[in-house]
Amino acid sequence: MYRKAIDELKKWKDSGTRKPLIIRGARQVGKTWLMKRFGEECYKQYAYINFDNNERMENLFKGDLNIDRLITALQIESGVTIDVSNTLIIFDEVQEVPRALTSLKYFYENAPQYHIVCAGSLLGVALHPGTSFPVGKVDFTDLYPLNFTEFMMATGNENLAELLTKQDFGLITSFKGRYIDLLKQYYYVGGMPEAVASFIGKQDYSEVREIQKKLLSAYEQDFSKHAPNETVPRIRMLWNSVPSQLAKENRKFIYGLIREGARAKEYELAMTWLLDCGLIYKVGRVSKPDMPLAAYQDMSAFKLFILDVGLLSALTSLDIKSILEGNKIFEEFKGSLTEQYILQQLVATKEVTPYYWSTDKGTAEIDFIFQSESEIVPLEVKAAENLQAKSLKSYCAKYNPKYAIRTSMSDYRKEEWLTNLPLYAINVIGEIVK
Repeated sequence: MYRKAIDELKKWKDSGTRKPLIIRGARQVGKTWLMKRFGEECYKQYAYINFDNNERMENLFKGDLNIDRLITALQIESGVTIDVSNTLIIFDEVQEVPRALTSLKYFYENAPQYHIVCAGSLLGVALHPGTSFPVGKVDFTDLYPLNFTEFMMATGNENLAELLTKQDFGLITSFKGRYIDLLKQYYYVGGMPEAVASFIGKQDYSEVREIQKKLLSAYEQDFSKHAPNETVPRIRMLWNSVPSQLAKENRKFIYGLIREGARAKEYELAMTWLLDCGLIYKVGRVSKPDMPLAAYQDMSAFKLFILDVGLLSALTSLDIKSILEGNKIFEEFKGSLTEQYILQQLVATKEVTPYYWSTDKGTAEIDFIFQSESEIVPLEVKAAENLQAKSLKSYCAKYNPKYAIRTSMSDYRKEEWLTNLPLYAINVIGEIVK
């Protein structure tokens, strides 16, 4: 299974300013697999240490953080003789032993020759005020579920994925039926590696759904296991409200949909917890499309999405028949799956921070807006072939952006004031706006 993140790790390995690397991401997005695959492909060997329920490692890092002492113990624990020139050291579930995180500072300052990668699913919530985090002494990268390009490659459609990168839209349109079929599958299966692997092996949608339900159940168990007891009910209520929030015509998050009379202050901690776990994405509203967008963010208005379109389809109990009935799946839940899909692809690029824009009175709204170098790019999402773009047209008339993108089920075409990008080609948007 190809993951683009492998290429990032290879660049990190060859960097002259390399620091210990922390891979962040929600549970089950493939962090452990990625680190081990990287160790297999790029090193002679790897020394794998899992800190989850590991009392030996907890005791080790309670003591002196002398590098020679630590290396000796890590060799015994992993059963691997660590050679600085050809061994990758892997710390998995590193958040379970906060002092192991602290040790990264000493590895960087006193023994930078060692190649160390770490992963933690709950780093944001595990780091309490007493933890000494190695600020400035580590590199970070984020891992997300497979994006649509990775899904195409995983399912044996590398040629279709490569065709998109070449942007030969005449040829791409000839194969649009294949792309649309794959996109339907992706809406249902999503990008969680276990679900994708099952789908590749058996093509059994029922088994995919069972895996997704188990993942959702595991996340709910994390709420109880790791969150403060008094916050758990609010985390659950907020998490379970996201599908209904997205199914509204206006997807702006409304606390009153969690329960009647709910107020923001009651759910701040719950939302922060879910954000820190990587289970939700928060897309803020900007009142003015100007540089930098963050300076014009309206902190009181936002949308929430979850980490994966397949998990959203599981949360909403999407029927498998939707995949078989024309293009119905793209319009399910008033197009919320499509907006979730687009957001997920944008986030996975790591190149943009998506916001949304609307007028103060809510008479016009652009689904996503982001910075690309020195330009502000509006992106309107259409779930079907409905090509009306009233909000985008009024936005362009007022602000005259260099690029205006509409993504829909329609074919690629570039007009005087906008570019229509097919939904299945959204991952080339970074090249379109350069």
